[in-house]
Amino acid sequence: MLIGERMTRHPVVITEHEGIDDALKMMRDNHIRRLPVLDKKGKLVGIVSDKDLLYASPSPATSLSVHELHYLLSKLTVKKVMSSPVITVTEYTPLEEAARIMADGKIGGLPVMREDKVVGIITETDMFKIFLEMLGARKKGVRLSMLVPEARGVLADITAEIARLGGNIISLGTFYGEDPTTAEITVKVEGVSQEELLKALGEIAVEILDVRIV
Repeated sequence: MLIGERMTRHPVVITEHEGIDDALKMMRDNHIRRLPVLDKKGKLVGIVSDKDLLYASPSPATSLSVHELHYLLSKLTVKKVMSSPVITVTEYTPLEEAARIMADGKIGGLPVMREDKVVGIITETDMFKIFLEMLGARKKGVRLSMLVPEARGVLADITAEIARLGGNIISLGTFYGEDPTTAEITVKVEGVSQEELLKALGEIAVEILDVRIV
């Protein structure tokens, strides 16, 4: 799956010379937490988050008057608080690559570029929704987690057993731990009882970690 399939298209953007109060209002009105920042020519020059704006705002404990606060805020532009340069992706970037960039860089969102134009944005919220979908969280079935040998053909054996039972795989994920000789497999299946699945896959597993109907 590629970014272009799951990004938010036509993202709300802001120019670098607009005030931070305008940026905050734009975020509140559109229920978003970050804005790509453009210059006068429409070129991407930064990204600003709600945290950037809130940290830049005067503290409630300040001794400044209301008029002084408004004056300071009117002079503070997005350009002064935005993050720049910006890490971006394209529509053809794999989702897992974007997720790795976000996790390694502790980034909450990535503008999506088509040449020099911003055509979308992918955020941590989008990634959470994809994660839920990949794990079949919104469909009911038997969820089984197990340790299996790290060897060729194990996944084929698992799927073959489920097919033999007449089950349908809702989701299947592989997770690696500290032991290089094993891998954790989590599979969610419909059309098979918990007892049948446990019996069939128990012969393949090194250890059953968890089984439940969810």
